[in-house]
This record gives sequence, C-alpha cells and structure tokens, in this order.
Amino acid sequence: MSKETIILGIDPGTTIMGFGIIKVVNKQMEFVLLDELLLKKYDDHYLRLKKIFERTTQLIDTYHPDEIAIEAPFFGKNVQSMLKLGRAQGVAMAAGLAREVSITEYAPKKIKMAITGNGNASKEQVAKMLKSLLNLKTLPKNLDSTDGLAAAVCHFYNKGRITIGKNYTGWSAFVKQNEKRVKK
Repeated sequence: MSKETIILGIDPGTTIMGFGIIKVVNKQMEFVLLDELLLKKYDDHYLRLKKIFERTTQLIDTYHPDEIAIEAPFFGKNVQSMLKLGRAQGVAMAAGLAREVSITEYAPKKIKMAITGNGNASKEQVAKMLKSLLNLKTLPKNLDSTDGLAAAVCHFYNKGRITIGKNYTGWSAFVKQNEKRVKK
C-alpha cells in the first residue's frame, strides 16, 4: 500500500501570498496546485492578515496537507517591511498550528539551492526549474506562487535528512554516527 503525503508550500507576503501544493506518492512528486492570494486591494494591514489566515485555513481544510513548508522572511534593511513579512508568516503558521499541521521553515537561499542548485538563483530560474520538474504547462505572471511551490518541493527534497546539529567529514563519519540507519 502506497503512502500519500500532501505538502503545502507558502511564500508569505502582505501584497501577494504565493502558495503551491504537491502530492507525494511512493517518493514521487505530483503537482496539485499553484496560486496566489492578491492582497494589494486591501488598504488595512490587519485585514490583509485576516485574509492570509482565512485563505491558509481554507487550503488546509480543502486539501488536507500533512505538512506545511513556509519561506522564512529574509533579513533586509527596511525594518517595517520585515515586521510586516514576519506578521504574514506568523498568521499563516498560526492557521497551520490551529489545524495541527506540522510546519517547517526554510530560508530563501535554502529553497533556491534545493530547486536549482544555486542559492542565489533568480525567481525566474526557480520557476523554470519547477516547470521542468513538475511538467507544468505554463508559468504564472507573478512568481510568488512558484516561490510557494518551491517551498513545498524543497521540503520534499529535505524530508528525512539530518540537517540540525550534525556535520559529517565523510562517509565513514556518517556511518559511525548513524549505525541504526545503515543496513549491513
């Protein structure tokens, strides 16, 4: 019997929240959804946060993701922008937590690296690689949605990998530190 996992990826933003969903069956990715929530039309920042929460909750209730991958805000010079992005991310995370869905954050460079092999790749390069990986017919005008999809794909690639607190100098070091994971 095959195990199916649904991953929701979110690129939080206060003008556009991008999101994408993939389904993983037998360790193979399948494209499900790519879209964005346009928030520019709302002047009130708090109303925008409410819309982010509602849309994230709606996505969870509709697609029943097992996991959420969310892009972490990058550090910039504009403190107000950082604060707004952090709030948008927090509201999306709160929606996931309210529905008891596990959440993993990824730095923008880590997402780009997972998709293109280059942590400094452009949004266009990430989008084109996703188009190829997932056999997408077209790409959206705004690339915020592909950034959300990229977070989901990054999570798929990184799932099960040991990334915190361990550093290996070679294969023998890995085997020594992970004897239970190595079949003899």
